[in-house]
Amino acid sequence: MIESLNSPHVARVKALIGSKGTRERRAAGEFVAEGMQCFREAIATNNGPRISTLYLTAASRVKLDEVTDLSLLQTYDVSEEVMRAMSETITPQGILAICAMPKTSLETISLNGSRTFIYLSEIQDPGNAGTILRSADAFGMDAVITSPGSVDMYSPKVVRSTAGSLWHIPVFESIELQELLANKPLHAFTLGAGGTRKLSEFTITGDCVAIFGNEARGLTTDKSLTSIESIQIPMPGSAESLNLSAAASIVMYHLSNMRTS
Repeated sequence: MIESLNSPHVARVKALIGSKGTRERRAAGEFVAEGMQCFREAIATNNGPRISTLYLTAASRVKLDEVTDLSLLQTYDVSEEVMRAMSETITPQGILAICAMPKTSLETISLNGSRTFIYLSEIQDPGNAGTILRSADAFGMDAVITSPGSVDMYSPKVVRSTAGSLWHIPVFESIELQELLANKPLHAFTLGAGGTRKLSEFTITGDCVAIFGNEARGLTTDKSLTSIESIQIPMPGSAESLNLSAAASIVMYHLSNMRTS
């Protein structure tokens, strides 16, 4: 039982979720996931991030013994106080895992003529990023790709916002859009208020990528992107705009319908 707040285990977890967590996570190739939902998804998939270390309170160990064989994992019992020190949540569930980041690169993105990808360009809000990834999972997208300068997809807030979907869909980070389009023959389109075509009129064949820009600034004005078609979501109501994750979800629903109809 780990009871000391000065334990190196506590220091290790705090380093991965602290102010310099992005650098620590990249260096270690690990991130922190909390709660029963993330645990269930982690042990249920063969393709997503794998648990390397699991920390449990006495009460949570009893619960997990009912759903899996914990002897297959490296586990440590911790006191309630230590779990609170490790956790970023106000009321920890008593389950905290250190997971290994999957190794991904542009070369491993495969095409088959009907794949659909989501590209996030300099997205900053962890809640938006996590919700978009969750919607991408729900609507059958094939991967979420982020640009350099986007939020860390393995930060605690993003991981929580995905509600377990991080274990279902591949994530490719820090890939320049120009590099992606130069190496992969994708039909690319963007979303914008001044789009030349309504989403309901938009159809596509072949592999495609939907590009979403920064919450405040939108997409870069780089000339190399001017040839990419822009699509709009008509809004007959009074709202000036949609939250990024809401707009992205509408687009993904439309893409999903096109693929399955």
